[in-house]
Amino acid sequence: MTTSSSERGVSLGMPQLPAPAYPDDVRARLETDAREIIARYPDSRSALLPLLHLVQSEEGHVTRTGMRFCADVLGLTTAEVTAVATFYTMYRRRPSGDYQVGVCTNTLCAVMGGDAIFEALQDHLGVGNGETTDDGKVTLEHIECNAACDFAPVVMVNWEFFDNQTVQSAKSLVDDLRTGRTVSPTRGAPLCTFKETARILAGFPDEREGAVDAGGSAGPASLVGLRLAKGETAPARVVHPRDGGPHGAPQDRAVHDPSPTEHLSSHDAPQDTSASDPAHPAGPTAEEGE
Repeated sequence: MTTSSSERGVSLGMPQLPAPAYPDDVRARLETDAREIIARYPDSRSALLPLLHLVQSEEGHVTRTGMRFCADVLGLTTAEVTAVATFYTMYRRRPSGDYQVGVCTNTLCAVMGGDAIFEALQDHLGVGNGETTDDGKVTLEHIECNAACDFAPVVMVNWEFFDNQTVQSAKSLVDDLRTGRTVSPTRGAPLCTFKETARILAGFPDEREGAVDAGGSAGPASLVGLRLAKGETAPARVVHPRDGGPHGAPQDRAVHDPSPTEHLSSHDAPQDTSASDPAHPAGPTAEEGE
């Protein structure tokens, strides 16, 4: 006979406190939203990820109450919900700030200044990794690659991009966030709070003005590779990462313009193999020759 996790906890002498319940009006509202989310999927348990975003939008992090709610409406155990909530880093497990400020410290951003930015912000805000300022405005963390290497170093606020940052621009950014001044991402949709972001990620309409038309694109440095792959040879404009000029301003820089038959490296050139080069077929392996 199997025992539940709560039964195992009792048998081990572990205290099992019930998760506090949402107030009736909050639960009724969340249940209405949950039904809309669940209706999108042929299997109700597939709705777990957006439901976790939904409960995160309520309290700013995924609480035991929120996980209990998800388990109830989906017919899952709290252990199943907890396993998912603790796996994905986008779900916060403790109270956090209105603005999640993530500094990319993956390889390219780090060498371009990301490590220096992260260290400077820790000193400037008086917090460590994953900690929140006393006013509850900013949670600082280092994050991994955001697929924006040509804009390195990159800082993200509630997953909106702030490109080509410096120590000083990053300090000004968090100061503006804390004082309530309007902050505009380098590209993409207008900035909103973490709770509002969580509700959008749950799949509800984005009500921000201009959000529907907002978009982003790979930067010139990345598009050079696409241009070469297409055989195009027009000059490119490349953002110089550290020229002391205006923030994010594109600068003209000489770019090698290869001929259609030239390749920048051996990795780009097609390689002859036994399958593609009949004049030089591969010989039999040792086992085949025996």
